[in-house]
Amino acid sequence: MEAYYADLHIHIGRTEEGQAVKISAANNLTFYNIAQEASERKGMDIVSIIDCHSPGVQREMTRYLDQGEMEELPGGGIRYHRTTILLGCEIEVRDPGYGTAHLLAYMPTLDIMREFTEWLKKHMKNVQLSSQRIYVTARELQREVTDRGGLLIPAHIFTPHKSMYGSGSTRMEHLLDLDAIAAVELGLSADSVMAGYISELDRYTFLTNSDAHSLPKIGREYNKLWLDKPSFEEFRKALAQEDGRKVLANYGLNPRLGKYHRTYCDKCGSILDEQDVTVVERCLYCGHTKIVRGVLDRIRSIADREEPWVPADRPPYYYQVPLEYIPKLGPKTFAKLIERFGTEMNLLHRASYEAIAETAGDAIALCLIQAREGTLELETGGGGKYGKVKS
Repeated sequence: MEAYYADLHIHIGRTEEGQAVKISAANNLTFYNIAQEASERKGMDIVSIIDCHSPGVQREMTRYLDQGEMEELPGGGIRYHRTTILLGCEIEVRDPGYGTAHLLAYMPTLDIMREFTEWLKKHMKNVQLSSQRIYVTARELQREVTDRGGLLIPAHIFTPHKSMYGSGSTRMEHLLDLDAIAAVELGLSADSVMAGYISELDRYTFLTNSDAHSLPKIGREYNKLWLDKPSFEEFRKALAQEDGRKVLANYGLNPRLGKYHRTYCDKCGSILDEQDVTVVERCLYCGHTKIVRGVLDRIRSIADREEPWVPADRPPYYYQVPLEYIPKLGPKTFAKLIERFGTEMNLLHRASYEAIAETAGDAIALCLIQAREGTLELETGGGGKYGKVKS
């Protein structure tokens, strides 16, 4: 058994043929470019591309498999050099009487994903695109996923827009069969302790993923998995904590860096940090009513506990500051660091202070070590604007 780093939510912007997939994602986010970036620069052992339902993307996968540049694994997944790619799909649901929510579906093989696409076509207006609305209930979608041997995971469960708790409802049980949820994805503005305010989540494995819309964003959040090998079947076992497989750790943004952590006023731009704003309906500073409810404040408003509870077997959550947040770490210095240490995972987890300082100077080395230790000072994000590291 071995530890593997995994980022399980990465979007495709366009196909190599130029077809749009995720409209808001970068054009160079193709299936091949993601695989190459994850393997050669990021150092990710496992990634999931969650637009693999798209027929245009499937044509590309087939071509690389036929050419021998990639191979399907016996336990599920596609291998490219040192990275395993799991095939995923993000879908929007809206049950009658509830708000919108995004769900992630992971399938073991390309053939099964193709079958799933054929079913999606009957209930979706444009199956080529990512994150599209499906016109069946969430439970019906869940059954279609699990009956195919797939895994159903609610995405970024607390974000204000299109998430299970942020906009869908106050409880997952209103929309889904709780026994058929494989895990939950926390999202960029929440951590394990914040999730501990809601007892419904106690039973589930937590995942922290990047939801990357550009190549540099791959790996801004990720997981450390304990597996026998990097494959779909081993991933399934880890989520269920079977046969010793498990999630060893979650690496995510400090919630203060997330762009929806605290409530934000669209009128004056104020972030209502360190305020009890769970029931406030207008800005505390300018009085305007156009506010975006933050993740922390939403969790407090729907919590069924006064204090958070974290199960004893819950993996540790480590606050990870992505390299792009480090002050004065420009492209040239970053390139030197990657040239010396090989991958971002090596730089973030294995490189010593002395070795980093030799390449990038003491100030950047200190920031990177403080980021690793969770001691950097941060400014809070909100209202769609990310937080940042204080200079």
